[in-house]
Amino acid sequence: MQWPKMMMAAGFILSLAIPALAGQVVVRSSDEPFDAFAVRNELARQHEWQEALRAEQQLKILERLPIGCILRPTPYRHFHCDGLFYRPYQWRDKELYISVPNPERPDINQKPGKPVQPQS
Repeated sequence: MQWPKMMMAAGFILSLAIPALAGQVVVRSSDEPFDAFAVRNELARQHEWQEALRAEQQLKILERLPIGCILRPTPYRHFHCDGLFYRPYQWRDKELYISVPNPERPDINQKPGKPVQPQS
């Protein structure tokens, strides 16, 4: 008879722990003004800011190229540096180099789900 009591106790303990895994719950008084749309818009702005920051971190910008880079004129002016590719850009009277996908192999740069055109 002790086994069912232990199962009930374990079930009770688990029932207390599961709601804690659900996330933050805020209880508000019904007479407090609350704008759910403003909260939704603020969360969307925060998400956009985080995505912009993530994209900026992925963008690699150099002031100087590493030694041994080779200038390639086609399909546009870019540099090949030890397997990486950089395109020059003018910014505030300085030339910066931004990391780009391999411009000589557009089939490698295709996003997943896009068909690759066969080369003839």
